[in-house]
Amino acid sequence: MTTVSTPTYASHRVQHRRPRHSIVPVLVPLVIWAGAAGVLALWWSDTTSVVGPAGWLTGAGRITGLLAGYACAVLLALMARVPLLDHTVGSDRLARWHAMGGRCTISLALAHTLLIIWGYSLTSHTNVVSQTSTLVLHYPDLLKGTVGFLLFLATGVLSARAARRRMSYETWHYLHFATYLAVFLTFGHQLSNGADFVGNRIAQAAWYTLFLGVAALLAWYRFAMPLRRGLRHRLRVAGVRPEAPGVVSVHLTGEHLDELGGEPGQFLRWRFLTRGLWWTANPYSLSAPAQPGHLRITVKAAGGHSAALARLAPGTRVWAEGPYGGFTANRRTAPKVLLLAGGVGITPLRALFETLPGEVTLVYRTRRAVDLALRGELDAIAARRRATVHYVVGEPAGYPSPLTAQGLSALVPDLAAHDVYLCGPPGMTQAAITALREAGVPARRIHHESFAF
Repeated sequence: MTTVSTPTYASHRVQHRRPRHSIVPVLVPLVIWAGAAGVLALWWSDTTSVVGPAGWLTGAGRITGLLAGYACAVLLALMARVPLLDHTVGSDRLARWHAMGGRCTISLALAHTLLIIWGYSLTSHTNVVSQTSTLVLHYPDLLKGTVGFLLFLATGVLSARAARRRMSYETWHYLHFATYLAVFLTFGHQLSNGADFVGNRIAQAAWYTLFLGVAALLAWYRFAMPLRRGLRHRLRVAGVRPEAPGVVSVHLTGEHLDELGGEPGQFLRWRFLTRGLWWTANPYSLSAPAQPGHLRITVKAAGGHSAALARLAPGTRVWAEGPYGGFTANRRTAPKVLLLAGGVGITPLRALFETLPGEVTLVYRTRRAVDLALRGELDAIAARRRATVHYVVGEPAGYPSPLTAQGLSALVPDLAAHDVYLCGPPGMTQAAITALREAGVPARRIHHESFAF
């Protein structure tokens, strides 16, 4: 294990501004839970009494069905890429909430299906198989609702961690478009058969308002806005430059790029309009502060899409969605900052290293010295702004990792007084978080975002 430190001597003008703290990350869960309470209130106001096992089972089926429907709207809203949510809550936290909510939604939908069938079979004194056939084939919109439920179930199974490891990001991404169809198929069934909606104009209006509002957010931020920006900014590839083995920087030019508003630490979803790449938009961070006519991303070949970027021809048209993410200077709470990068995780941290105010230290870990991407730029930035860079190279790979409380404290004096921006592979990130907490860094000062799916 080798460690190389770069001391610096000259000053560099960095924009100092007070971090902005938002109540949105606290407010969003409160609003979601308030909506769930409203859904329960709808059931309560429409239920006069519950009598016998059939009544209890049917009542529970109604509750879980209402909550499952409401949860579908919440899941779609969380992934609508609304800038207010994305920039304050953070893309990775929204994704974690979405994943947790997805598991709850599928569980609620499954419970609703089983409870309703069981309750109705007791009421009609028929067996479960016969009752299932009657519901699916003879109740309004229930055949479509069944197809939607099966789509939800299939998406949930294929999104499990074990299944995700076996599929590409692109496959996983497009699989989730099936949830739009699933929501559409199940929506009508709730209004046609739900005891809480039949004849209740106010409840129907509220349900339509909820889902049409979410549909409007999706249509604008997921489809119309990317199309508008693609036509407005006219992004093109200016050139591709190798930075390290398997790592390239893609330079882009365009028009009115200052209107994008991309901050250091943020990412965009890039769609390269060339053969084999046009059909998917992948997330890559800005690896340098955005300029009025120039953007840059730095990408490591980790799959078919990222590897193909090394072969991009100058002039290739590009559509960019974003910027996204809350991994910015706004999260800083202390005057001292540690940037902790692993591998290509240096990408967003390089932009932050140039622009973050205060006392900044960068620790950059790779397996081999040759894998230190953008090293020349990092040294130049450090030399301008009186910062320190620690290059931690583990070669051969059998050497122990420095990501321990003792190792990090030795590199960064007064570690517990730092804000920490962390970006790297999942294993490295988890090890670093554990080490930082053991070293006394409060959880609220450890900032990281992940593109893992």
